[in-house]
Amino acid sequence: MLIKQAPDIRSSEITPERVYRNRREFIRTASGAVAGAMAGAAFGPEAGRVEAQEPIPNLLKSPFSTDEALNSFEDITTYNNFYEFGLDKGDPARYAHEMTIDPWSVRVEGEMNKPAADVPLETLLRPHPLEERIYRLRCVEAWSMVVPWVGFPLGDLIKRFEPTSKARYVRFETLYRPSEMRGQRGRSLDWPYVEGLRMDEAMHPLTILAVGVYGKTLLNQQGAPLRLVVPWKYGFKSIKSIVRIQFVEDQPRNSWNVAIPNEYGFYSNVNPEVNHPRWSQASERRIGSFFRIRTQMFNGYADQVASLYDGMDLRRYY
Repeated sequence: MLIKQAPDIRSSEITPERVYRNRREFIRTASGAVAGAMAGAAFGPEAGRVEAQEPIPNLLKSPFSTDEALNSFEDITTYNNFYEFGLDKGDPARYAHEMTIDPWSVRVEGEMNKPAADVPLETLLRPHPLEERIYRLRCVEAWSMVVPWVGFPLGDLIKRFEPTSKARYVRFETLYRPSEMRGQRGRSLDWPYVEGLRMDEAMHPLTILAVGVYGKTLLNQQGAPLRLVVPWKYGFKSIKSIVRIQFVEDQPRNSWNVAIPNEYGFYSNVNPEVNHPRWSQASERRIGSFFRIRTQMFNGYADQVASLYDGMDLRRYY
C-alpha cells in the first residue's frame, strides 16, 4: 500500500527551512488568522529570497499522505514551472513577487443550482478545515518532488455550489495580468492559462485545492493564494493562482493541449508506458538526488484512482 497515515512529526522537524532574507507583510482580516495570512502581502525588492508566509494553525493530519522523504523547502520554492513569470525554473522565484494577491476573489459560475459570481477568498475558504497532505509531484519533464501541501478537498467546495447534471467537467482559469506577470507579455501560451478535470476526477478525495506548503501559506511562485493539486497527474495539470472555476458540459481545451496537441492531452495521467514524443516517461529524477527512479503508474496512486479509467485506452486518452 503506497498511501499511509502521515507520521506524527512536524514538517519543520523533517526538513529544516532555509532562512530567507526579506519578509512579507500580511493583512489580517476579521474572518481569522488563516484567511488573513492568505489575503496577500508586499515583498521587498530582492526577488527569489522571500520568507514563507505565516504559519497556518490547527492543521489536520491526512490519511492520504505518503511517508516518503520530503523535498526541502528551498527545492519546493525555487524550482518551479510557472510560465506566467518566465520559462526558466528560477524565473517564478525571481519575478512572482510582482503579482498582487490582495484582494483576491474567485468567480464561480456555470451549470449549478447556487449562483456565486465573484467569491472573496476568505469566504471561499472559511468553511473548510485545512490539512497537510504529503503528495508526490511528477512533472511531464521527468523530474519529481515530494511536497507537504496544505489544502482541502476540491469536492467539498464543489458540493457547496450544487452542480447540475449538465456539469460534466470543471474548468479552471489562472489570473491574467500581464502588467504583473511578465511571461504573459509573450506568446509561449495562449493566455490566460486554462485547465480542466472530469467531474469524477474533481470529486475524488485525492484532488485538493492547496493554500499552503510546509505548514505555511503559499508563496507567489507556487501559485498563491489558491492552486489545484491532482497527485496522479503530471504537474502542469495543477493550475496555479486560480481566479475562475466553471462547471461546464463540454470538455475544456486545456492550455497545453491547445499549444501542442500531439504532446499534451486532456487527461495528463502519469503513465510510464506512454512516452512524451521527445523523451521517455519510464523513469524520473527526484529533485535533490542524482539517481533516477522508476516511474509508477498514476504516480503511485493506482490503487486509489485506476477505477476512474476502467475501459479507457490510456494510450489514446493521454
